[in-house]
Amino acid sequence: MADGGEPGTVRPGGRTARVREAVLRAAEDALTEQGFTGLDLADVARRAGVGKTTVYRRWATVTGLVADLLLDMAEQSAPRTETGSLLGDLTANARLVQRTLTDPRQGPLFKALIAAATGDPRTAAALRRFYDIRVREWAPCVRQAVDRGEVPEGTDTHEVIRAVSAPLYYHLLISGARLDGATADRAAEAAATAARAGVYVRA
Repeated sequence: MADGGEPGTVRPGGRTARVREAVLRAAEDALTEQGFTGLDLADVARRAGVGKTTVYRRWATVTGLVADLLLDMAEQSAPRTETGSLLGDLTANARLVQRTLTDPRQGPLFKALIAAATGDPRTAAALRRFYDIRVREWAPCVRQAVDRGEVPEGTDTHEVIRAVSAPLYYHLLISGARLDGATADRAAEAAATAARAGVYVRA
C-alpha cells in the first residue's frame, strides 16, 4: 500500500470515510449471510456500491478487511456504565454483551468472526485486539471497586471483566441454552462474588 500501513488501518475523513463505512457494513452483511469462507472482496465491493479497485487497494485481503471491521466494531461499541457498585457495573457489562450476542445481526456476525479466527491467524489477532479494547474500556469499573474497598487490592481488573462475558459466549457457541437477561445477571453476580472473595487477586 502507498502509505506503508497495515490494510484497513488508515483513519481518513470525508468521502473516503463514507466509502469505508459502506464497505464495512457490506462486509458485515456478507459475513452474517455466508460466513468467513464466503467472504469475497469483489462481492463486498458490489454490495457496497464501490469499485473493486478501491476495495483491493485499501484492504488488499479478506483478513485485512476483517481486521478493520473488528477495529470499527470495538470503536463503535457502547462505553462502560458506572453505577457506583461493582455488581451494578458488571451487570451493565453482562447485559450489554447479552444484547449484542442475541441481536439478529450481531449474534451471527460474532459467530462468523469467531469461527474464522479458529483457522486464520490474522483474524485471530484482530479478534484479540477487539476484546482487548473492550476489556480495557470496562476494567476501570473494577479499579474503582478496589478503591471503594469492595474487592481486595491486587485484583486483576481485566480477568474480572473477562469472567463476566465468558459464560455468555459459552451459551452462544457451545451449550445452545437460552441467553437471556437472567443469564447475564447470573454471570455478573458470579464474577462479582468471586472478585470480592479474592479469586482474581494476582499471585
